[in-house]
Amino acid sequence: MRADGHATAGKTMSRTMGLREWSLLLLLAGCWGGSFLFAKLAGREIAPLTLALARVGLAAATLWIVAAGLGQLRRDLPWRAFLVMGLLNNAIPFTLIFWAQTAIAASLASILNAFTPMVTVIVAHVLTRDERLTPAKAVGVALGLAGIVTLVGPGAVRQAGGHPLHELAVIAATLSYALAGIYGRRFRDLPAILPAAGQLTGATLLLAPVVLVAEPGAAPWHWSAPTIGAVAGLALVSTAAAYVLYFRILATAGATNLLLVTFLIPPVAILLGYTLLDERLAGHQFAGLIGIAAGLLVIDGRARMRR
Repeated sequence: MRADGHATAGKTMSRTMGLREWSLLLLLAGCWGGSFLFAKLAGREIAPLTLALARVGLAAATLWIVAAGLGQLRRDLPWRAFLVMGLLNNAIPFTLIFWAQTAIAASLASILNAFTPMVTVIVAHVLTRDERLTPAKAVGVALGLAGIVTLVGPGAVRQAGGHPLHELAVIAATLSYALAGIYGRRFRDLPAILPAAGQLTGATLLLAPVVLVAEPGAAPWHWSAPTIGAVAGLALVSTAAAYVLYFRILATAGATNLLLVTFLIPPVAILLGYTLLDERLAGHQFAGLIGIAAGLLVIDGRARMRR
């Protein structure tokens, strides 16, 4: 019996992504890469947990409205599973990463977060039968992780060891993301918008009482117009749209391939800065992008097939 509750054959399946899956993965990386800009703007006025709650709450409400408009609402939804998914994929990792970034730099956090695919291939190997760990996947993940470290530069790497608990918090968040990727496979038979809305609703229910206790008095009517715009972008683009893509990719490409997106988010953020903010790319950043691309090609498998 697989981790998603469905029986599997003994034969291991190979999951090579096609052009459609790669396009969706790049689009998802764009949505999540843009979240750094939105969060930076909104974070000037809003405390971290309140921002997380605003992000998931507004995104959940939007997706339920869209689902109703599309006629995709159902009565037999797995609400308990949605709550678990919201805990694993939003509430736990968002809280851990926000707390970690009070002491460590965002660049170091991005390196640690890039362990997600490595953790995922191990968890998928243990808990599933159709996403087994192969030498190619191991080499590809190692190349991608080396590319991330190179991309952000040696300065961020030298910071490691200064705040071990905060660094371990980000690693724990990657484990939560990996478990969410495996757990979320059970939703593959639902339209992507329903598990996206369901998990965000679960995260909202979990975060609301925490915010009331830890950050009381936060009121959205005190936010400025730019902050409201940033929250809207974070919720609608980087969360609502992103998680519809997330569950669509998960259903067709699997958890291991899906979480390769964590390799793509830092280069997307850097390229956005290069194109929109006229920021220069250093030599080590070009080298990092090449390392990430090489890792993705090895994991994808078609480079080996062509050779």
